[in-house]
Amino acid sequence: MLADRQFEPLAGRRVGLIVNHTARVDSVHLIDLVAAAPDVELVALFGPEHGLRGEADAGETVEDGRDDRTGVPIYSLYGDTRRPTAEMLDGVDVLVFDIQDIGARFYTYISTMALAMQAAAEHGIAFMVLDRPNPLGGTYVSGFMLEPEQTSFVGQFPIPIAHGMTVGELAQMIRGEGLMDGLETLDLTVIPMEHWSRSQQWPDTGLEWVPTSPNIPDFETALIYPGACFIEATAASEGRGTREPFKLIGAPWVAAQALADTLNGRGLPGLRFEPATFTPRSIEGMASSPKLQDQEVHGVRFVVTDRQAVRPVEAGVHLLDALYRQSQARAVPLITRPAWLARLAGTERLLAMLTDGATPEAIVAAWADEVEAFRRQRAPYLLY
Repeated sequence: MLADRQFEPLAGRRVGLIVNHTARVDSVHLIDLVAAAPDVELVALFGPEHGLRGEADAGETVEDGRDDRTGVPIYSLYGDTRRPTAEMLDGVDVLVFDIQDIGARFYTYISTMALAMQAAAEHGIAFMVLDRPNPLGGTYVSGFMLEPEQTSFVGQFPIPIAHGMTVGELAQMIRGEGLMDGLETLDLTVIPMEHWSRSQQWPDTGLEWVPTSPNIPDFETALIYPGACFIEATAASEGRGTREPFKLIGAPWVAAQALADTLNGRGLPGLRFEPATFTPRSIEGMASSPKLQDQEVHGVRFVVTDRQAVRPVEAGVHLLDALYRQSQARAVPLITRPAWLARLAGTERLLAMLTDGATPEAIVAAWADEVEAFRRQRAPYLLY
């Protein structure tokens, strides 16, 4: 939409782009388009987790650099600092955010956006968001709300795990509801999409999927990620080190057929589970040192049978519960990173309920009221 307007809203301004490899207009990168735009000066580039080209491992520190094609300096927002500094912003009139999100609170691009909004407000710099679809659609909202004590880079502000909003809508809500401090004076512009509706998941857009990070290679992975990501906090493999990250879940001690039977017996909508055996390996460009590397593990494969019916956060709770029951029967630990599970869930309640023997249905019911309150809170900021 901005390119169609010949970048007119940026005319006469010195621009800093917060982008990665997903910031494309058809087959051309936004960096190249802005650099070539008349009366627009590109002065700085900012890269999120995984870097400007999207190739760094999860959690890997990303260094500053310089763009080969334009000569513009690249500043990492996943290195020594997670937000632009005064030095980085020197000479910038407007920050433009264009990164494809996948609709999960703990996917860190929205944290990068919010922290950059804070920095822009602090230094009197305008902020522009180029909106993109939420791949999961705009109607599915689920998961615990982030509690203040769980604030971290995988959760900067109080929203559910699956928020059902676009980045543009989120930016408006973050400012409008004061979800981050210091945004009252922020000059915020959202360039909205055309022809997207809340009922559309990614395949309905007809757009090509560009892997948003090394371990989200396709839409189906993005779809199950908001629940499968809980496995990061366990002794089990979340499938990193395979070509099917998050679709493959397992551990050396898991009884694969029994786990698949248990999960299939619960009738989780839109999903089927197949028993699977796999061995995580170091894969360049995806996972250099995956959990349980070079060990044969047993577990399940997610198979999506009806993408529109899938409720990924609920499925993740059921998966965690079924794994926990097997681990208890075998007297092996499952939750090896309890603090990380609290960060991902946004609360310590998930672990407490799981270990207290609550059913998955009871855990899901525990967030129903807060999700309903969030739906009401977000309503004024919805653009579609």
